[in-house]
Amino acid sequence: MLLWSARLKLLSPLAAAAAGRSALARLVGDTRALPAYRLVGAVEAALALVLLAPPALPAEALAAAALSLGFTGYLAYARIAAPESSCGCLSATRTPIRGRAFARTAALLAASLLALPATAGWAEALSARPLPAVALLLAEALLLVALSPELDRHWLDPLRQLKVRLTRPLPAGGFDVPLASTVEQLHRSPVWRETATLLTSDLREHWDDDDWRILVFTARHAGQEASAVYAVPRLRFQPAAVRVVLVDEPTGQILLSLQSPPDTPTPDWTRPTPAPAPAPA
Repeated sequence: MLLWSARLKLLSPLAAAAAGRSALARLVGDTRALPAYRLVGAVEAALALVLLAPPALPAEALAAAALSLGFTGYLAYARIAAPESSCGCLSATRTPIRGRAFARTAALLAASLLALPATAGWAEALSARPLPAVALLLAEALLLVALSPELDRHWLDPLRQLKVRLTRPLPAGGFDVPLASTVEQLHRSPVWRETATLLTSDLREHWDDDDWRILVFTARHAGQEASAVYAVPRLRFQPAAVRVVLVDEPTGQILLSLQSPPDTPTPDWTRPTPAPAPAPA
């Protein structure tokens, strides 16, 4: 887990964006957020390598426990000082700090404390009792993945989509999908996590275009007011297919566009034209 976290902070091209979204920007300032972010990654990588190398020493587990405890304090600070900031732990995806992040660091702290009395390293445990050791490692890995919202798109979102395909919760016929369901799907999409901070209004208007529902908000981009026009699948749950364009209303210029997979049919972004009034009899 430490190596995975360090990989993002030290090697990912999205490290700067992840640092800017995290509470580090408020804690140490915008200009020092990225250096601090990389410093944390270096500490995580160094500690991970020490933990992997024999022999097993109580000081290693104590250092891991101290790091987990410090990270718990950071999460508490971020939750209070910047509630909507991103964790920036395992992925550059915008992931607000919630209960699962605290549960994950608590699990790491518990594992570190349990390792304090250990006298043998992991390699010795694997060779002496391979099946129980591997089973324990897999159980711990599954637990940490389940407690990591940054990894949901790799396993939880596909399971939700499979459930929708198998159970078919939307009845056939003239059933109209509630607007609240569409808004909830929008809130679960990667596009929303990337652009929500740009919005300056609630939902202004909406309309349906075949399999799409178009939602319009007011936004501010690069100091300029614009309309954020989201296209959300209307009859299926597929948050990854949500797309958005930011449009300058007076000129019609597109300021920003985040597209969904290329094989998805393109929605009609224009407002529906009102039907002409009937001629008088």
